[in-house]
Amino acid sequence: MLFNSSNPSIINSMQPEQKVFKKFTQSAQTLAIAESCTGGLISDRLTNIAGASAFFLLGIIAYDNAAKTKILGVPSALLKKHGAVSAPAASAMAQGVRKILKTDYGLSVTGIAGPTGASKSKPVGLVFIALSTRSKTIVKRFLFKGTRLAVKTQACQTALKMLAK
Repeated sequence: MLFNSSNPSIINSMQPEQKVFKKFTQSAQTLAIAESCTGGLISDRLTNIAGASAFFLLGIIAYDNAAKTKILGVPSALLKKHGAVSAPAASAMAQGVRKILKTDYGLSVTGIAGPTGASKSKPVGLVFIALSTRSKTIVKRFLFKGTRLAVKTQACQTALKMLAK
């Protein structure tokens, strides 16, 4: 897929995954992703673009806490204290996936897509998205509305937009 960056209307009409492709390929930076509640949707959207392997090196669906600890290196004590759906867990997941292949960026998404799994303090639609670089990690909290698929789709779209910025 070719992009003409001299035409702003083309850039503004791009889907967020196309903007991510453009940003990462032009800067020669790399990305690894750890998905939980999105179940691979982000990775799917990125790999639908031919040439994404130039920057997208790794995608892990760490749905179970054991995968978060054994593969991503999230401390089990952190999960016990804060839960898998928390800012500290999202942060640790993003840092952990970035460190596996020493990518420039690590992205993680963890949340409750529903309709089950919620509590008073963690309702359906609660999602944490973290973006990690070698120098810092940012985590954002979101509360999406709708069905399970709607929550997953909104989390995916929001994560891609974060990456594109």
